[in-house]
Amino acid sequence: MTERSAPWKGVARRTLCDARIFTVAERLMTGPHGREAAFTTIEAPDWAVVVPVLEEAGRRRLVMVRQWRHGSGRFSLEFPGGVVEPGEDPAAAALRELREETGYRARSVRALGDLSPNPAIMENRFRVFVAEGLEADGAQDLDEHEFVEVEAMDEDAALAALGSGEGDHALMLSAAFLYLRYRARA
Repeated sequence: MTERSAPWKGVARRTLCDARIFTVAERLMTGPHGREAAFTTIEAPDWAVVVPVLEEAGRRRLVMVRQWRHGSGRFSLEFPGGVVEPGEDPAAAALRELREETGYRARSVRALGDLSPNPAIMENRFRVFVAEGLEADGAQDLDEHEFVEVEAMDEDAALAALGSGEGDHALMLSAAFLYLRYRARA
């Protein structure tokens, strides 16, 4: 194994900050060159997002959500999604988030991708699914501080809205790419 491809080995770990929804940790690591260095990482739960496809009268529409994001300080157009709870199957988490945020259930769900949101500093995974055979199943079931607007958009319009303005969430673009790749193979 070359120096370039040899893995780093963990020596020690300490918590720098516990921010409830994530933890900032410092990891002391030994590199392939035998020297130690400290690296800061973010430990967060895995996330699941679902691209919900609603077929109506031969038209494909994507169920999108719009919600305020405190980091950017503005509304964000997204696919439904959220945290995978401890011990929860990621596909079940995606379907739970779909139901809670939109009031829809799906007859089928398929995994599209398993990504690293930012491998330089984040330890979690971002799981992407497509849900088809949607059926309205009642009202949203949102958390106390969650305010989500739901909009079923024409598939082309929804995908075109991603990449700028309210649709600038990078992870949603990743989900859209995986969805388009899936559609090209379907």
